[in-house]
Amino acid sequence: MKAHAIRRFAIAAALAAGLIVSPIHSPARAADRPAVKPYQGLSPSQRADLRTIASDTWRFYSVDVDPNTHLPLDNVTFAGGSSTPTDYGRYTSASNIGVYLWAVVAAKDLGLITGPEAHDRIEATLTEVQQLKRFDGFLYQWYDTSTGDVIRNPGDVFDCSTEPPTYDNCYFISQVDNGWYTSGLIIVREALPELRPLVDSLMAPMNFGIFYDNGPETHCNVNAAGQPTGQMYGGYYVGLGPAGYHNGAFYSDPRISAYIGMGLHQMPGNVWWRSWRELPPKAPFADCQVTDPDFSWQGQWPMGGSWQTYTDPQSGQQFPVWEGHYTYPGTSLTFIPTWAGGMFEALMANEVVPETSWGPHSFGLADQRSVEVQIKYATEALGYPVWGLSPSSTADDSGNYAGYGVEGLLFPYYGFGADGSHPNLGLSQCHGCATEDVVTPHASFLALDVAPQQAYANIKALRSHYPDVYGVGGFFDAVNPVTGAVGHRYLVLDQSMIMAALDNALGNRAIQRDFASDPVSWAARTYLGLEKMSLD
Repeated sequence: MKAHAIRRFAIAAALAAGLIVSPIHSPARAADRPAVKPYQGLSPSQRADLRTIASDTWRFYSVDVDPNTHLPLDNVTFAGGSSTPTDYGRYTSASNIGVYLWAVVAAKDLGLITGPEAHDRIEATLTEVQQLKRFDGFLYQWYDTSTGDVIRNPGDVFDCSTEPPTYDNCYFISQVDNGWYTSGLIIVREALPELRPLVDSLMAPMNFGIFYDNGPETHCNVNAAGQPTGQMYGGYYVGLGPAGYHNGAFYSDPRISAYIGMGLHQMPGNVWWRSWRELPPKAPFADCQVTDPDFSWQGQWPMGGSWQTYTDPQSGQQFPVWEGHYTYPGTSLTFIPTWAGGMFEALMANEVVPETSWGPHSFGLADQRSVEVQIKYATEALGYPVWGLSPSSTADDSGNYAGYGVEGLLFPYYGFGADGSHPNLGLSQCHGCATEDVVTPHASFLALDVAPQQAYANIKALRSHYPDVYGVGGFFDAVNPVTGAVGHRYLVLDQSMIMAALDNALGNRAIQRDFASDPVSWAARTYLGLEKMSLD
């Protein structure tokens, strides 16, 4: 997915003090695992207002989908707030296709289109997907929406079919993008069961195990070769093998692939426990003090927390897990950081997986705290009248895209070797991976699930303070909260997050309930309920 830089972690040496190991946590009984909770928190008038926004947002899709291939375009620009498109991003990705499927289901649920219309739209798109070049069912990084051909990069005229296997996007299979693609397929087969045979045929060849590093593990954070085995690779190069880096920062959008890979029994529970909530201190064993990485460069160091031992409910294997937390400077507000402080890193998975229902002491609680941190930092530290920082278009009509997030750049940061006398006090794991000067409306909609009143108020404030941010297809993608400059562009990724969020808010968590009805959901339901993060 765009704005996801390769998450490589620097390795050096550091000390870890005061580490303790808790009693072993045992799996919850099946009867104790919660269902998806009813959605509450909006008044009738607020719901009516949001339904109008959903109707406006759905209009975007009338110009976004290629009429020949039925593939969603990455973006459409309405420069200067034009009432008609001025430019088209005629390329797409696995993520774009997956979230477009969400949007069509949401439009059906909200009564914006009929069930037969939703069926015909999705069937046309998935029939085209059947014809696309794929690898074991997985989609390549980029496709031309006019032809369906694999392309190396957006706007690149290079012919991928002429190139032997190499380390570029002609042969790259993204772990996170295919996670979102598969999430869309799962939602479709529950929301439109008559399409289940088509969906099943598309999913049958998939094996998320290609994204799992099954190398030898130790009780340290890395193995003897210095690799964090048991985590997910960022992708796979067809004909060459796994990408040479891991998506080890678990509280970010790549976790969707863990939910699905585990749910399909294609990844073991190790991936849940071996991935990192925060970049951990050295594991509490003597031999790890030499081999484990020094993560003192991360955004906040030292951090509070402790080592906890969990027993995997499938294998019975025990895992030491660093249950740490960052603390908002000068307060008692504890939270789990994302990699670069962006809202969709934290909350996008919750549009599909009922984290707030099933993980009230784990990622569901982390989702709530992420919104609190976003609100507090944007309104108090940055002094903005609105909040919601997440990767998006730039706040202009250049057609560019950039990483934005709450990183705490206004707070002290010393880099490597920070200690109690000179602590790093940032708000994201990476320092300087994003900027803090653009707000994107999709972030407010993502927050509707965990903070309905605050999110709704922010949605109203965006239109009130910046009238130009709203166009013929609903909210444009980006606004500079200081200058008021707007990026008059719609991204199918971000518009579809808005559609799914509105379906969950207005349809009693309809998208989440679709996922919960699918057999793949067992892993999310089980593992979210097992963990207790150090946030209570």
